[in-house]
Amino acid sequence: MRAWMVVLLGAAVLMISGCGYNKLQQQDENVKAGWSEVVNQYQRRSDLIPNLVEVVKGYAAQEQRVLIGVTEARARANSIQVTPEVLNNPELFQKYQAAQGQLTQALSHLMALTENYPQLKSDQRFADLQSQLEGTENRITVARNRYIQAVQDYNVTVRSFPVNLTAKMFGFQVKPNFTVANEQEISTAPKVNFDTSSPPPAPGAPPAPPPAKP
Repeated sequence: MRAWMVVLLGAAVLMISGCGYNKLQQQDENVKAGWSEVVNQYQRRSDLIPNLVEVVKGYAAQEQRVLIGVTEARARANSIQVTPEVLNNPELFQKYQAAQGQLTQALSHLMALTENYPQLKSDQRFADLQSQLEGTENRITVARNRYIQAVQDYNVTVRSFPVNLTAKMFGFQVKPNFTVANEQEISTAPKVNFDTSSPPPAPGAPPAPPPAKP
């Protein structure tokens, strides 16, 4: 009897390994690891924002609309509980993605307005924070791309026959992925132009004439 049990157990192990279960497990762990890195980098960005807003406020306190917009966008993004269930909940995943996209846009507006305040150029705190923000945005892009690839590999496996039968048996489901229409544009780090030798032209104004020849 014991010998038959050993044989049956061995056969079960061979069936599980041959039907893609191990591959599903490995790819599922890759997705979780990729998602964890995305969340970590978004949190790193979030942690930089309060100090960034305070420094900008010291020179541009009158820009309340933009400053409040960044603060509120950060609060909305942080209000979403990022649990492992997010990866199996397309609606919650989309909500989280939208909140982070709104925060990206709010930060872009904040960095754009700083061009009107050349005093910021000499503030070392702002220069350091801006450098950290750009580095974090680049890491976000890398983390997102790795997550996208991990999910694509996993979802292809889940949908492929005969592994899809194993996936249904053990509860492996297709996972949501980033669906921004222009991924590169959303993920580009906000830039600051510190060239303040001449003020930017007013909207609709004609271009400045070239300097006169001597």
